[in-house]
Amino acid sequence: MADLPGYLHNCLQTGKLVVLAILVSGGIILQILACALYNNWWPMLTVIMYVLLPMPLMFFAGSDGYSLLSESGNSWVNATKFLTGASAIGSIAIPAILKHAGVISWGALAMELSSFFVFVLAIMFYIRMNNDDDYSFF
Repeated sequence: MADLPGYLHNCLQTGKLVVLAILVSGGIILQILACALYNNWWPMLTVIMYVLLPMPLMFFAGSDGYSLLSESGNSWVNATKFLTGASAIGSIAIPAILKHAGVISWGALAMELSSFFVFVLAIMFYIRMNNDDDYSFF
């Protein structure tokens, strides 16, 4: 794709940004609908985990985001991987625990989990979009 004109390359980048915005908006809408449709706002506890999820990455990984994908002996990178994984599991565990306790219904649980997977898809798309070496996503 290196031989594409600049305007076409910018159009593709804008399209990728639009898809990313639609994914994030869809995740937020599913999160709110899981609460509003069933008139129970307990599933909003998951938002705490969504806020905590990028914190270890911002504080410990710094600007070297590629070190997270490699096997590193650095203890800070290992701590970052652990805390990020714990937050991601918490995003699934909170709705599951609320359903097990009988606080939310099956529909709210399904919408919460689908919201999580839409957010994961958006994160994976963002990581792929930021890979400057390879523009062959579309």
